[in-house]
Formats: sequence, C-alpha cells, structure tokens
Amino acid sequence: MALPHQKQSLRLLNKPLGLVALLALITLQSCKHEKKVYKSECDIGKDFKAISFKKLMDSLDDYDGQYIEISGKYEEDKGVSALVNDSLFTDASNGNALWVDFSQDCPLYLSGTRQGLFEYNDGQFTQINDKKVTIRGLIVLSNKGKRNQYKATIERVSLVKL
Repeated sequence: MALPHQKQSLRLLNKPLGLVALLALITLQSCKHEKKVYKSECDIGKDFKAISFKKLMDSLDDYDGQYIEISGKYEEDKGVSALVNDSLFTDASNGNALWVDFSQDCPLYLSGTRQGLFEYNDGQFTQINDKKVTIRGLIVLSNKGKRNQYKATIERVSLVKL
C-alpha cells in the first residue's frame, strides 16, 4: 500500500512542469566539475595563511614575506600574469592586482600525476585565464611585477586550485 505522500510525489512526475524540474535537477547535479589541484614540492611544511583578496590588499604591508593562500580571478595575456579580485564590485586594474610569478624552480603537477600545469596535455594546454583560482605562495612587496605596475608579487607558487 502506497502512502499518500508517495502518490502525490509520483503525480508530480506525470505533470510536464514536475518532469522538467526533475530533469533540470539531475542535469545540474551532473554538471559539477571536479576541482583540479596542482601542487609543487616547494615550501612543504610552510604554514599558509588563508586570506581574502580584499583583506590582503587593505593590509598588504603586514603580509610582506608571508606565505598566503588567496582566491581570485587569474588573468593572463602577453606579458600579463595577474591575480585580481573576482568580485564584481571592486576595481580590477593593475593597481589593485597581484603579479603572479610562476617559477620553474617550483613545477606544479596535477595531484597524483606528473602532468604539469603548463604542459601540453590531451591536445591542449590547461586553461586558467579568466578562471577563479586559489593560489598559495609568498608575498613580496619589493617586486611590483612587470613594469612595476602591480601592488606586489606572489612568488614561489606551490598550489593552484582550479
């Protein structure tokens, strides 16, 4: 014997709107993509302080020489390697961005593989431009990036999470 609640739920599936809602829910659940984490052997054992982009930029002097973990939107182009605030309500100009200095001394590999972040794989390079990323690295105020137009640099990048 079916309970009244079960019958009511089954009746919803017979209605077109209920069926569309169920299919949309299933589709949305299947669209979740797995996060990719690229790590290096650099700075193992260092403590990284997770900090918001806004808080870091507001108190940048306090974090000079500190290892941090920060999220933002990565922008790359010819001569550009920057992390900007991914908020729609903040200025994303170079003056409010961080230069990201990826180094060959700290090669980044997809966790559990030897697939590098900047290597050609599966017919293409890993696309990180205009994507939200989380980065771990060392804040260096004396390095203002290309043409000294950034607030600081994130050096010794040891983690990139896409």
